[in-house]
Amino acid sequence: MNSETHHLRLTWRDPATTEQRELTAALPISIGRHPDNTLVLSSKLLSGNHALLQVANHQLQVIDLDSRNGVLLNGASVDGTATLTNGDFLQVGPFSFHVDWRGLPTAKPQQVSVAPTVLDTTFTSQSLTNVMALPVEARTAHMEFPPAVFANTKVNLSDLAHYSNIETVTYLTIGGGLGSFVWVDHLRVFGVPTQEIASIGFESKPQDRFVRLAGNSQIPNHERLRSNSDACPDNLWGWPGYAVREIWSDVTHGRLKNAANVSWQIFNEPFVQTYTPKKGQVFSSLDTEAKRISWQAIARQGRARAIRKTTDGRYVVAWSQQNADGSTTHRLMVCTYLHLAVGYPRIRFLPDLQKYREETGDQMHVLNAYEEHDDVYDDLAANGGTVLIRGRGIVASRIIQRIYETRQASGAQIHIVHLMRTPLTQGSQYGYVSRDVHNHWELQPFNWPKACWGGPMRNQLEHADDETRKALFKSWGGTTTADRNDWREMVEIGLQEGWYEIHFGHVSEVTQAANGQVLTHLLSSSGAAKQTQLLADYIIDATGLIAEIDQNALLADLCAHHHLPRNGQNRLPVTADFEIEALQNGAARMYACGVATLGGPYAAVDSFLGLQYAAQRSVYHLAKQRAPRLRRLNGVRSFNQWTRWARGVAP
Repeated sequence: MNSETHHLRLTWRDPATTEQRELTAALPISIGRHPDNTLVLSSKLLSGNHALLQVANHQLQVIDLDSRNGVLLNGASVDGTATLTNGDFLQVGPFSFHVDWRGLPTAKPQQVSVAPTVLDTTFTSQSLTNVMALPVEARTAHMEFPPAVFANTKVNLSDLAHYSNIETVTYLTIGGGLGSFVWVDHLRVFGVPTQEIASIGFESKPQDRFVRLAGNSQIPNHERLRSNSDACPDNLWGWPGYAVREIWSDVTHGRLKNAANVSWQIFNEPFVQTYTPKKGQVFSSLDTEAKRISWQAIARQGRARAIRKTTDGRYVVAWSQQNADGSTTHRLMVCTYLHLAVGYPRIRFLPDLQKYREETGDQMHVLNAYEEHDDVYDDLAANGGTVLIRGRGIVASRIIQRIYETRQASGAQIHIVHLMRTPLTQGSQYGYVSRDVHNHWELQPFNWPKACWGGPMRNQLEHADDETRKALFKSWGGTTTADRNDWREMVEIGLQEGWYEIHFGHVSEVTQAANGQVLTHLLSSSGAAKQTQLLADYIIDATGLIAEIDQNALLADLCAHHHLPRNGQNRLPVTADFEIEALQNGAARMYACGVATLGGPYAAVDSFLGLQYAAQRSVYHLAKQRAPRLRRLNGVRSFNQWTRWARGVAP
């Protein structure tokens, strides 16, 4: 029997979405990043040609093709060539394949690319590896969890008595990111001890996901985030804000010019460019506050799978924890007060670009701005080229700035083609005020007008009904980018010198050119396809994040099981105190924050200040409910807690 009659089935979990993937193909099967492989995978941990699966002497073999990071067989390193058997696990970079070698039906050899419909960044690379490396027994248990009693309207905890991994806390937050962090910070400052609080999330640090996304979208530590000076996730009082801290640091280190510039900004707003803090400053301060409130003792790393009310007036959460050896431990957490801070479920990836990656296997030239892609700028610096950018929000502006800086530093001939759907000459308008528009970019210092955070717009929204809120959100919000002088100058220079150009149109398809470049086909004004073609070496999708709660498995299950109504934006219905009243269970209360609550009483829900505001309102509400160990701050207690913060002393 020759090698063409041998077929192999590989199954694995996609590291971007954790979805189950499967490939059945004729041997030999090559694995790597280059598009000439049978199985094309996108990961910095893979070599261009990483591994080869073949039949030799009637045995299934894996060959390490001198890859940079090697191949593991059932956890052991492969030295050159190794023999495989049914049921083995093969680790190639972050991908763990379950090997099924049987008398499978004949299938035509195929080239397969693996590219998720959306990119999920909630996992750390280590936890992804652990999930994909599950042994068969653990994978079976994974499918049987949560317990069968979770199908009931309410769970009787006596039915879970056989579970040994049950933990009880008073306060629980799910998400583990910045939304969870600021809620926990408020609880600690309001007097709740560490042992009564828990947080379930994927990251070891609450800012890890934000750091990863900001870094991939080309915001280094010395650059500034789109946030306000007094929006301080590490400091619920907001003073001293980041501007004051930066001025003090500059003065003490002799950087008087920068100190003067920052002082000018904060004392002359809104007539000068709005001050925004440096990324590194924000995240280092979060590290300090996390240590002060004992975040590591509160955090549990894992995935929340389901939330149910209990018959004794509490909530029970089923969650899974990935262990260092690749196994999974299923756990239950019982709490009285629950807080949902799950953030954006996924990264948006345009369908036509996704289709291109699936059909061609080319994951090197069509990218998402939130994927790691520093090698693109290295290639552009060395060889020049053309980059096509989709999207015109803050991430797109950061990509343009990085390309501009690369062009200036290297002297390479780098061209930017910016594809927008339609021209934009008039910004969104509310009353007598409209946003400024510059070269078809709608400009605003922040995502929402500042009056949405704590001014009349916030008060107006809080007292509006769903229909009125929908109209207000449409007028106040929308895709904008920061109104920064240096960035506007870059665009002007690019247009004048010809290395930056803007095109408008709707994409009919994206194809691969004969020379390996990428062709974007635009519909004409009459609707006919392929009238305009844009050629590029790279396409970067900067269209942002997916916010719909149905894309989050936990929230989708919660809404379906409890028949939870939605607000006017199809998100979680919350009160002005960010409580989900429909999920009250006796004295137990459930709260939410972040983008999952957009459409409710607050506009800027996904901003630093928005997360702080939601935490403040919900914790004050808990204080009114006389929640255990939680004392509302009066003037004296608040000042005392602020001095403890200033000195770095635990609450």
